[in-house]
Amino acid sequence: MSPLTHKLLRDLWRMKGQALAIAMVIATGVMLLVMMTGLVNSLEETRTTYYERYRLADVFAPVARAPNLALADLAEIPGVSAVEGRVNGATLIDIEGRSVPVQAQAVSLPDFGSPALNDIYLNDGRMLDSDRSDEILLLESFARAHGLDPGDTLEATMNGARREFRIVGLAQSPEFIFTTAPGELVPDDARFGVIWMSYSALAAAYDMDGAFNEALLGLGRGADEEAVLAEVDRQLAPYGALGAYGLEDQLSNLFITQEIESLAATNQSVPPIFLAVAAFLLNIVIGRMVEAEREEIGLMKAFGYTDWEVGAHYFRMVLAIAAGGALLGCLFGVASGRAMVGVYTQFYKFPFLIFDLDATSFVIGVAVSIAAASAGGVLVLRRVFALTPSEAMRPPAPADYSRSGRFGRSIARLLDQPTRMVLRRITRQPLRMAGAVVGIALGMALSASTITIYAGFTRTIDLTFSVVDRSDVTVSFTHAVSDKTILELQRRPGVIRVEPVRDVPVVMRNGLEEHRGAITGMVQEASLSRALDAGGAAIPIRSDGLVVSQTLADILDLAPGDSVTVDVREGRQPILDLPVVALAESLLGAPAYMDMAALNRVLKEPGRVSGAYLLIDDGQSEEIYTWLKGLPAVAGVSLKSEARDAFVRLLNSGAGWSRFIIGALAYIITFGIVYNAARIAYAERARDLASLRVIGFSKGEAAYVLLGELAAVVIVALPLGTLLGYYVAVLMASAFSTEVYQVPAIFDLATYGSAALVVIAAAVTSGLLVKRDLDRADLVEALKTRE
Repeated sequence: MSPLTHKLLRDLWRMKGQALAIAMVIATGVMLLVMMTGLVNSLEETRTTYYERYRLADVFAPVARAPNLALADLAEIPGVSAVEGRVNGATLIDIEGRSVPVQAQAVSLPDFGSPALNDIYLNDGRMLDSDRSDEILLLESFARAHGLDPGDTLEATMNGARREFRIVGLAQSPEFIFTTAPGELVPDDARFGVIWMSYSALAAAYDMDGAFNEALLGLGRGADEEAVLAEVDRQLAPYGALGAYGLEDQLSNLFITQEIESLAATNQSVPPIFLAVAAFLLNIVIGRMVEAEREEIGLMKAFGYTDWEVGAHYFRMVLAIAAGGALLGCLFGVASGRAMVGVYTQFYKFPFLIFDLDATSFVIGVAVSIAAASAGGVLVLRRVFALTPSEAMRPPAPADYSRSGRFGRSIARLLDQPTRMVLRRITRQPLRMAGAVVGIALGMALSASTITIYAGFTRTIDLTFSVVDRSDVTVSFTHAVSDKTILELQRRPGVIRVEPVRDVPVVMRNGLEEHRGAITGMVQEASLSRALDAGGAAIPIRSDGLVVSQTLADILDLAPGDSVTVDVREGRQPILDLPVVALAESLLGAPAYMDMAALNRVLKEPGRVSGAYLLIDDGQSEEIYTWLKGLPAVAGVSLKSEARDAFVRLLNSGAGWSRFIIGALAYIITFGIVYNAARIAYAERARDLASLRVIGFSKGEAAYVLLGELAAVVIVALPLGTLLGYYVAVLMASAFSTEVYQVPAIFDLATYGSAALVVIAAAVTSGLLVKRDLDRADLVEALKTRE
């Protein structure tokens, strides 16, 4: 073993604590990059394979009632490769011990064989027997949420008739990865189910013998989807077409696509920030660490080692630390990515998993780490190599600060000797101190941004379910009914207040931009569900145009005064041009509001409502739920408390769950930054501090000289970190936001105070660790020159 290799191993062991801290900072940045990239790739690949294997349709065409003979004409449309007709129906399921009925969708399967499109994956039990009309398959996630298994029975109301069914199997489908009750945006396995029945049984239940109310179409490669949609609508128009739409607008696919896109956006913005912070810290720390080796470098040059040999020695040391950290990050990234993909597979209800890693993330992580470390060492080595061995072996000459003037002397008289030593160190090495300040400020920014994101998620929940929606119960009807139904709700004992609502499915267009959603008709003085401006004040619902959410305005590029084309997808299906009169703040979905009377007027359907918001007496809630269950016009009953719980679960288990991983890594990096700052300062001043102890300074006074510098750097870094944290938080909030929910970046003093406490706690912990080493230092050994 060569002397330089022996010295390398000895130096790495001597600085093992600091080397480990640097390696862990690198590892966290690389780990996040590898984990997030692998997670996104795996979910995208699994989703694509799932869709292809079970033949998810490319076009969905709901219709009032069309004969099966029409399917042959649909199959002749250019670009169509497969056609399937089926029956869909809204269903209410009675769950034992639950007074509120659970909404479900009943879907037909062919009496014989597998469907050409939208096949199912059987988790448990067996397939249907078409000769038995009481057999059903139940969505596996819904069954697990309610403890149902094959062999159990359940009661459901279909088309107004109450029936008992026997569960023969549990199934999954790519069409129902996420299941959401009509009129809601948040998926919840417990509050919406899917029932599969044989075509003959379900057609009989909904009076659809020899007919279908939804056509599914598969498209060949190169098919013109827009042309196919137009032709499908034209052919089904005589049968009451409700507007065909593509897979991109299918609710479950839309939701999972946005979740994966949110993860991808987070992957494109957050890991680079962490890796950049780690690289910046690494550059500074390695540079200061090599600078501390100045005398040893001079000694090696005096013994005849060339600049290249000395440089190669320190490059190996840098490479060992950086590559070790990057390798740890890659291993941790793969392990955590696999674990996270398992969690996400359960959340997204995939029946299988395809784990896919991106080699690019490994290359980027390792290359950035090594390049940053090498740059930090090279810049210092260039300065040291320019010196002769005798100059390099001497400590650098201090700058002349004797002419500090009357002002400096007056301040000096007010301070004790240790404090003057702290200030002298800071003022005589401003660039080095500035690097430490920026490093700790970046750690503060990471902590502040993650805490801000936590607060943003909380704000989304509170605004949606406490400020915007102030009702207790939402009732949806099977179809738009007379507003006289509202009088019946108002007369019910225990119902305190009722506000009618009219939801109309539409496609809104502005130029080339298009959005499939709904217009919500509300009473002008709404109080149970309101439209709010950015300041939280209620916006009056106007009859002369639309109040659109800021999210919808961003999607369609709208502003107050613009006009939007509205293609109504129910009833007479008129095409309207409506002005935008105001913008509303909404953190859930992309709603549009209009005065209900005006909406009914333009639809030429006066006095119609599709649902109602209820404020009820908690003491009579069970009786009210039981009564609502028996009303034939009621399609579903949604409790706000359950919707809120479902939304919280969504935020804590979907793409939003990654914020906890990011937060943990941010705290680790923050501690690593502060600890390295303290550690390198101690390494640079070990001999000076030992000298102070020899001339009579106590352990506390010597520690004060070292830790006072750290405290000053932290104090200066906090306001800079606050400023940087705000901009990092805005970037992270944008990455986490989707069309389903938006996460605001909130500048809150409590949030940034918490982040400051994280940095201060890291500084205190680091200071105690360094002070322990300082107190244990061998003064004679510290004053020796290392050989």
